[in-house]
Amino acid sequence: MRQRFALSAIYRLNWATAVIHMSSVNHNHEHAPNRFAVIPTSVRVNADPQYTGKGVSLAFLDSGFHPHPDLLEPTNRIIAYHDLTGERPALDAHDPSESWQWHGTQTSIAAAGNGHLCDEVYRGIAYESQLVLVKVSENGRINEENIARGIIWVIRNRERYNIRVMNISLGGDEDVPCSKSIIDQAAEEAIRNGIVVVVAAGNSGADGAHSLPPANSPSVITVGGYNDNNQLNGNELDLYHSNFGATADGTIKPEIVAPAMWIAAPILPGTHFYERAEALSHLAAAPDYQLPGLAREFEKKAEFPEDLRFSDAALIRRFVEVALTQQKIVAAHYQHVDGTSFAAPIVTSIVAQMIEANPKLTPGAVKNILISTADRISNAPAIRQGYGVVNARRAVELAKKEHHTLNTLGCSPPRVTDGHIVFVYHDDNATGVSLAGDFNAWNHAAHPLMKDSSGLWLAKVKTPAAGRYEYKFIVDGKRWTEDPSHGMKVSDGYGGLNSLLVIE
Repeated sequence: MRQRFALSAIYRLNWATAVIHMSSVNHNHEHAPNRFAVIPTSVRVNADPQYTGKGVSLAFLDSGFHPHPDLLEPTNRIIAYHDLTGERPALDAHDPSESWQWHGTQTSIAAAGNGHLCDEVYRGIAYESQLVLVKVSENGRINEENIARGIIWVIRNRERYNIRVMNISLGGDEDVPCSKSIIDQAAEEAIRNGIVVVVAAGNSGADGAHSLPPANSPSVITVGGYNDNNQLNGNELDLYHSNFGATADGTIKPEIVAPAMWIAAPILPGTHFYERAEALSHLAAAPDYQLPGLAREFEKKAEFPEDLRFSDAALIRRFVEVALTQQKIVAAHYQHVDGTSFAAPIVTSIVAQMIEANPKLTPGAVKNILISTADRISNAPAIRQGYGVVNARRAVELAKKEHHTLNTLGCSPPRVTDGHIVFVYHDDNATGVSLAGDFNAWNHAAHPLMKDSSGLWLAKVKTPAAGRYEYKFIVDGKRWTEDPSHGMKVSDGYGGLNSLLVIE
């Protein structure tokens, strides 16, 4: 499914600025992006460059990590590293054959790397944030107990390291009700303790898979993906094959989608791939007259076919460019990667911007802002994209103004108290809000919401008989929308979703 967006002037200007930066910086062959460069993330999502995650600590739970210059130079921003299994008690260079150590490095750098090895071209949005890295794998394997233990470790150390956001780009084994999942229970506890939890939805949507713990947890921010085809002009968006749909509890996931393809990430130092990328990048940057000599010099590292060593410059360059494309190499030390594992860190970095702009934000407020500012792809199924494409700049703008706590939590049905259902809606710009659903025959005039002293819209409805009730809010008498604080939803039959309340 595709959606066309008109580019704003500032969006085009940001990309133009990035191109000028890439071409004007005094690059050498070690750092220069090649002509297959991808759009930097901050430009791709039109992030506000004023906010860099400064003063915000981000925790990453992942399979493993490598001490990479993008996090260590010129200042070490890794304030803590913890290996739950004790396999690697210190963060040091590891055996390149241990490929699982690299996933966490790529996810953390996608969010918070400073682009030290690429002249800052591919730095993350939150490149001045501090990081807490938690390794949860054992010999490359990840089990549910260790994921839950990792989350609990972050909770226990949140004040020590001032952890405000936790990124989890991994998941458990099966979709079970929140009350039966130790991972979901831990994630909900983290949110109760003031930590925003951002989770990758998973990449098996093409097979009809739903999100697994903790992505199925009601209060986390579950992130699916989209593919912009590495283009800004015209912006035809394809939905990525993210996990989606109703969880075992009936919560619809994901809430939002973010870029899941064409994301620059570091290549693992010390590997054969790293050496080949350097050699190919050196050749790509060389003038034609140098190529025959360099081809013989880099023959082994670049993996030249034997019959190409003495070819002319045109054939050598063609081989180099094909190899760069096939290996997804975008600079000497970077490649482009895909997956919701990288969509989630992009959202994590945006959350860091939001908290930098307004340190008083609660997890509930952050989630509400992200989903209320997202741009739904009009001709794509709502159930696959949630509230739509994350809007980085708009989210930060709203974060600066936000003053509500919006602590929406829970693994149990919300808003049922003392024989009444209390509905809450948050929109500071709304002039009127009403409620329509199965319990009032979809009469939008039957239950108007009243704005309380805190600025939230409230309605109290007598609890109906046991059953399933679909409903929506009507904003300003014309915009019908599902309840952003309630994850249980069903199709409305028109390409959108109704919120679902279950009374037992």
